[in-house]
Amino acid sequence: MGTTTNINRRDWIRKSVLTAGGAMALPYMGLAETPKAPLTLDAEGNAIYSPFFKEYLPKPEDLMPELAAKLNANENPYGPSPMAMEAFKNSVSGGNRYAWKELFQLVDKIADFEKVESKNIMMGPGSSDLLEKTAMVFFKDGGNVVSADPSYMSLIRVAESVGATWKPVPLKEDWSHDLKAMEEAIDDQTKLVYICNPNNPTGSMTDHEELVDFCSRVSEKVPVFVDEAYLWFLEDGAKKSMVSLINQGKNVIIARTFSKIHGMAGLRVGYIVALEETLDRLKKITRGGMGITLPSVYGAIAAMDDADFIDKSRTLNAECREYVYSSLKQLGIDSYVPSSTSFIIFPIQMEGKPFLERMTELKVGVRAFQFMDQNWCRVSMGTMEEMKTFTSALNKVLV
Repeated sequence: MGTTTNINRRDWIRKSVLTAGGAMALPYMGLAETPKAPLTLDAEGNAIYSPFFKEYLPKPEDLMPELAAKLNANENPYGPSPMAMEAFKNSVSGGNRYAWKELFQLVDKIADFEKVESKNIMMGPGSSDLLEKTAMVFFKDGGNVVSADPSYMSLIRVAESVGATWKPVPLKEDWSHDLKAMEEAIDDQTKLVYICNPNNPTGSMTDHEELVDFCSRVSEKVPVFVDEAYLWFLEDGAKKSMVSLINQGKNVIIARTFSKIHGMAGLRVGYIVALEETLDRLKKITRGGMGITLPSVYGAIAAMDDADFIDKSRTLNAECREYVYSSLKQLGIDSYVPSSTSFIIFPIQMEGKPFLERMTELKVGVRAFQFMDQNWCRVSMGTMEEMKTFTSALNKVLV
């Protein structure tokens, strides 16, 4: 009789990703918002994105710990909304059917919300999927992408993996995009300019009027992709969007997601708004919404109508941010970056890896980066109870 070996799920995943080529993906297992393109690692096993920007990665055994406060993936702790959950549950019995008719209903609802035509909407299983598909299409023949540094890396990493080069432009001292320098970085090989606003991982905003002017002018030369995943955490988010440029015929792409304010990160619904000819390019490699389940479509339709939940998420998120600001000041940390999102970054006076290890030992999950020659912690906003768990741990680690 053969010997049966019991192996837990964590060990199985770890052994699986350590096969050929898997070691490069291992550091990101369990971090929900990270790309799967190959990484460049330094001698200590940290991810090197640019000369200005690296991320401290947890040890393999710390990838999926039992956490009292999971604050490392910018997930909404309050969602999905009650209306979305009810719609999802009521539609599960139809999960044996494809969701095309229902998807068209969602597209029409989004188009009405965004004040564009349905032909300007492409759905996807989360906005990151659409960022990555855009990178595949735009950079299959090489070229370069211009973006801020630091910024969200999903589109950039995939662009590099298919042959593009990245032209990183450091953020300004106030953490906004250096639009003048970004425009100057554009050359005849630039295929796309990528802007994350509010920016991840800094949480900072770029002036609306300046960005409108930039997108309007620059999109006449090269497409501009504006990732607005966190925009709805602003009270006046609708007024800060670049979507109105679509109806002016500008070659911009705007990404949105149901993962953040709507609390549907695990249900995978996102979309982009763009010119019809841009979406036609993307349709050559993807059907977009084919990756969204029927219950998720119904959940998204209902989520858009749950204004009370959206207001609650925004309000509680803002309260937690203020609590963290106050707690950081009590620790003598007043150089945090004011956030327009569901996370905050602040400087830490210790190396990122031991910081992550100590926080993990205290059952708190966060992220750690180095940019501008400084180590930083990025903490997502959880419930107030979770944020108190975080600040308690922080006092033990930093004091």
